[in-house]
Amino acid sequence: MPAQPSRNSPADGLRADARHNRARILQAARAAYAAHGIDVPVTTIARRAGVGVATLYRRFPTRDALVAEAFTEQFQACAAVLDEALADPDPWRGFRSLVEKVCAMQARDRGFTAAFLARFPGLLDPGGERERAEEKLALLVRRAQEAGVLRPDFDPSDVVLVLLANNGLAGADEAASLAASRRLTAYLLESFRAVPAADGARRDALPPPAPVELRQLHEGP
Repeated sequence: MPAQPSRNSPADGLRADARHNRARILQAARAAYAAHGIDVPVTTIARRAGVGVATLYRRFPTRDALVAEAFTEQFQACAAVLDEALADPDPWRGFRSLVEKVCAMQARDRGFTAAFLARFPGLLDPGGERERAEEKLALLVRRAQEAGVLRPDFDPSDVVLVLLANNGLAGADEAASLAASRRLTAYLLESFRAVPAADGARRDALPPPAPVELRQLHEGP
C-alpha cells in the first residue's frame, strides 16, 4: 500500500484527488527504482502510475525531487536500524545487526543503493541526517572495539566497502539476492571479529549457499 503522507509533508493541503495522484506516483516510483535503479525515465513512472507526465511534474517539479521523496522511508528505516543497534546492550550483536539489516535492505532495492551511495547527497540529506548517522556509526564501531569484539583496525568507512561489495547482489530475483547477501555478510562479519574462532572451535553457522552461477558475472544483475 502507498505510504500515508507524513505530518507537514508536501501532500498537506492538497485536494483528495491530488493526494491520490501523488501517492500513486510515489508507489510507482518506488517499485520502478527497486526493480531497475534510479535511472528509470519519468515517462515510465507516469505510465506505471496511470497519470500524465504533466501531472507528475505538478507534484514533483524535478526528477531529483521525486527520487528524494521516494526514498524518504528507506532513509528513515536506516536511521531506525542504527538507533536499534546502539540501544542493544551487546556491542557485537548491535554491530552485526546493523550490517545484516542494511545489507538486506540494499539487496531488495537496486535504486536505494545508488541513492544511499551519494547519487543525490545534498537533496537526500537536507537536515544533516547523514552527518549524524556517521557520528552514530563511529560510536557503534568504537563501542564494539572497546568491548574487544571488533578488530581494532576496523574503520567506520569500511561499512561503505561492505555496501559496495553487497551492491552487486541486488537483482531481479529478490530471493536469490537476499540469500547471496546473507552469505556474503556472514563471511565479512567473521573477518571483522577481533578474535576469529580458533580451529576446531565453534563458529557461527553460515546461511545456506545462494542460488547463483558463474554465468551471472557476464550477464549482470
